[in-house]
Amino acid sequence: MSSDTLILPTPEIFSAFPYTPPYNIQAQLMRHLYEAIENRKVTVIESPTGTGKTSSLLCASLTWLHDEKNRARKGKLNNAATGDDWVSTQTRDRLRRQLEAEELEYEQRLADARQKEAQLKSRARVWKKPKPDDKPQQPFIDGDASFLPEDGGTPGDDDMNLSPAVKALMARMDSHTNNEEPEMACTKIYYASRTHSQLTQVLPELRKLKIPGCNNLSSICSDDHKYYQSRALSLGSRKHLCINAELRARVKDIDEGCRELLAEKKENRCPYLPPVGEEVRMNEFRDQILATPKDIEDLALSGRVSGICPYFASRKAIPQAELITLPYNLLLQKSAREALGINLKDQIVVVDEGHNLIPTLLSLSTVHLSLPLVQTALYQVTTYVTKFRNKLNPANLVQLKRLLVFLDALAKYSGEWRDMRRKSQQLEVQEVLTPAELIERMGRKVLGLNMLEIVNYLKKSKIARKISGYAEKLIEQAEKDKELEAGPKKQVPASRKGVVPPLLVIEDLMTALAGATDDGRISLTLINTSGPSIASKSRPKQPSTVEIRYHLLNPAPHFRDVVDEARAVIIAGGTMSPISDVQNQLFSHLPPQRITSFSCGHIIPPENVLTVAVTKGPSGRELDFRAGNQGDSSTLSDLGQIILNFTRIIPGGMIVFFPSYKFLENAKSAWALATGGGYLEKFDAKKKVFFEPEDQAGVEGVLQQYATAVAGSLVSLLFERVCLLNICKNSQTSSQTGALLLAVIGAKLSEGLNFADDLARAVVIVGLPFANLASAELRERMRYVKREEEKLLRERRKETVEGAQRPIALRGKDAAAELYENMCMNAVNQSIGRAIRHRGDWAALLLLDQRYSNLSIRGKLPKWLGGDNLIVPGQFGGVMKQMGAFFRPKCRTG
Repeated sequence: MSSDTLILPTPEIFSAFPYTPPYNIQAQLMRHLYEAIENRKVTVIESPTGTGKTSSLLCASLTWLHDEKNRARKGKLNNAATGDDWVSTQTRDRLRRQLEAEELEYEQRLADARQKEAQLKSRARVWKKPKPDDKPQQPFIDGDASFLPEDGGTPGDDDMNLSPAVKALMARMDSHTNNEEPEMACTKIYYASRTHSQLTQVLPELRKLKIPGCNNLSSICSDDHKYYQSRALSLGSRKHLCINAELRARVKDIDEGCRELLAEKKENRCPYLPPVGEEVRMNEFRDQILATPKDIEDLALSGRVSGICPYFASRKAIPQAELITLPYNLLLQKSAREALGINLKDQIVVVDEGHNLIPTLLSLSTVHLSLPLVQTALYQVTTYVTKFRNKLNPANLVQLKRLLVFLDALAKYSGEWRDMRRKSQQLEVQEVLTPAELIERMGRKVLGLNMLEIVNYLKKSKIARKISGYAEKLIEQAEKDKELEAGPKKQVPASRKGVVPPLLVIEDLMTALAGATDDGRISLTLINTSGPSIASKSRPKQPSTVEIRYHLLNPAPHFRDVVDEARAVIIAGGTMSPISDVQNQLFSHLPPQRITSFSCGHIIPPENVLTVAVTKGPSGRELDFRAGNQGDSSTLSDLGQIILNFTRIIPGGMIVFFPSYKFLENAKSAWALATGGGYLEKFDAKKKVFFEPEDQAGVEGVLQQYATAVAGSLVSLLFERVCLLNICKNSQTSSQTGALLLAVIGAKLSEGLNFADDLARAVVIVGLPFANLASAELRERMRYVKREEEKLLRERRKETVEGAQRPIALRGKDAAAELYENMCMNAVNQSIGRAIRHRGDWAALLLLDQRYSNLSIRGKLPKWLGGDNLIVPGQFGGVMKQMGAFFRPKCRTG
């Protein structure tokens, strides 16, 4: 009997869960996830922030992994001997002892690694930077011969661009030399999130789990490790894991700088990568990585203590890791998975913060470049070919001439496109083309090019970095000549080493064009060279240039490899509503029976949340904050009076989210004037007012000041008195009772921040943040979605329908309109999720716009907020009555 025929029953109780007993919704989530993994499903899970989502995901998946190891062991024993005679029994017993001995040996190795790591840390209380080599550093460029194309290599080699010595080291580490037993790969869980800061929350929850596992390993299990410690690994980029301080200080792009350094000769190689013949040091550090769970910062620190590169050592640890945390890009990009040696076949993939998945998939396929970059690449290739024409073999010369044809045609067409729009007021300053249309407009010579052949040549020859290196040499030589002419006081510009070569961006564009399908588009946009992109109907001031952007309209293709290879895929988030949107965009190719979903309520008591749709203002007018009304003085006056009334009743912190910066600025300008009601001054009399900064640098300061204002104004007795007086007598006291933060949906404060407890006793959403339909890219995507829906419906009409169909779109609304509405509600739900962060938290969620009373909009709110949970009073007085009933008892208890 093989392990595949042994079915794992879903546990009723998850003993590994750190808190006993778990809440009912946590137990339901864990059972759903366990079944999804066992039955090879793709599932979308919505579990609000504060419900223990991370602990539940880890507990269920690692419990399954623990049971799967036992199942695999039973399968091996059953396959070893199938009879009941004494020979079969002896065979199984011998194999069982062998398996247990192997486990014990490996766990002992990890225990030794933990001990050695502790000794290293105790010796390195004050870590000292390694002394630089006394030898003068050799220049990166050593003779013109180093700039010639490489004849060997494979398409995958360009990611590393390693010297032969480094390639030999990596090959020896990956081969099982030095009489080592080969490392046996194991089933693993890949746990992905958008950022490393989000992933750092995973390991603390992992350490709390109580997974059994020491029954056969008592000799090496201390009290600190009485439960099984899953082998966890954090994967990151060079940006996060490079420990070469000298390199980080002198290059702009750490990836390029690392590749350049690895291509150096032996004496100038990175000192943190052990030389060939010293693989033992790398293997010991690999065991230290797996012995104790480390987040990305811990991993970098351990690398400094050990003096070994954690970036390459973490790659070595992948086969034996059971839980691997990694950012989205390392999971979703096939080239990144191949470079790291990640094989998703029959593995479990958990994508946390899943509301970010679709935007990330679309952005990962995007290529940005500008006309000046194309012109720079054209100049560099022309210079290179002129210099090395007599040294290049005919095959190289042919491919480089074809590359020049492409670059010249792209530069000429982009320049002509720019000039036409400078002269004509009738043409829009943004245009969206299919790849085929762009290639056709570039001329017959480009139509005749084999784009895939050129791309393969660029990858195999690594010519982009060769050409960039030669251009860098010419620049450095020119700067030295200027320095000699200007004298010693003349400051020489910094080196451009470590900057991504322009030709690599061109290579990315050509790769996209070579493999372009119906869902790829090219956007051309006229932009000001001194500022951001301009609106579609305005004219830029001179000088202006062209931004070229390749992007996908469909997020599914790049995720399809992950879904098709993995055993199970779990997409989880606090606000995944509407779940059907994720299923329709990513899993339309899957049979309906493989797709499941789970959405749970919140663990907070129902009386701890108030959700109200405010459809009318104090004046009795319906609230409609569409773009056309956002500058209307009556609309702004109504909004100001609503917020003022709210500040009189809401304690602590209050956050108001606007649909755009423009609307926020309109309101701010109007409310600052006495003729506009002087509302800013009135707000400030009740709550200290703060505005979301437009630049990222100012965010932390605003948040600190906001938190200080909230904390400094909350005193329990005053808190109760002010609330009661404001509700009962509409007191005009000037005492501040917290703080008011005016922010923007989809900007810096609407996601990833924790406004728990008094920091957000109310979240107010003003209007609906529908995207700008003037965007040519958005219109093109909506047309594409509608065409795909019509195509799918035509195909399904031809089929015999058996059972329930997968929902494609809500009846009565086409896919384009559904996508447009879903994009809006995804942003709203993220902003709402900033409040109510744990079981004891409480807050009011106030949705200002008559459109929130529509059934289609209400249905896209999170399950625990929408539907019957959403209160829609007829008049504004009803809103205030609901708020009074909600806040009064909470004010009394403080």
